[in-house]
Order: sequence, then structure tokens, then C-alpha cells
Amino acid sequence: MYKIKITKQDAEKLLADVPEERSFWCCDGRVFRNMRDLSDGIANMSDETFSYHSNDEKHDFSSWLNDVVEDEKLAKDLSSSITRREAAKRVNDRVTLLNMKL
Repeated sequence: MYKIKITKQDAEKLLADVPEERSFWCCDGRVFRNMRDLSDGIANMSDETFSYHSNDEKHDFSSWLNDVVEDEKLAKDLSSSITRREAAKRVNDRVTLLNMKL
């Protein structure tokens, strides 16, 4: 397996705000416009809110990351996250890595 090099331009694109109409609307009323928002949101939401969006039937966070943000790697990693804490760590680690590329 090999790692794909992330360029500064890639990092900027992945960390950028999405168009307002493509924002992630969380069931608790919060709105996420970018990966940093998502990172903070997952870290601070209740386990119940996380479970509403991420369970056996729904993978809302992964779908949004894949389809809107276009971060296929994080979307795949998040789809296998079982707990909110695990998901929060994966998103935070990805944001940290991308920030280092800026």
C-alpha cells in the first residue's frame, strides 16, 4: 500500500467551506460548513446525536465527506468508526494533517 501525497492545494480545497446549500445540517441544529466545523462538532456532540447520523443504516458524516467535501480517504475511515470518540479522533487527525500542509 502506498500513500498519496497531499499538496498544499489539495489541503486548501479539503479544508475550505462548502457552498452554504451543501452544508451538513446536524439533527441538533448545528451546521457544518467545513472539516474543522465537523471536527469540533463531533467532538462536542452527544453520543445520541452521533448515533442518529452514524449507524448501521446511515453514514451521514461519511457520505457528506465523500460527496460534498470530496475527501474519500476520511469518508472511508469514518465509515468504519464505531464510536463518536473514534470518529472525532479520525476527523481531528485528518484536519491536523491537512493544516500541516498549508
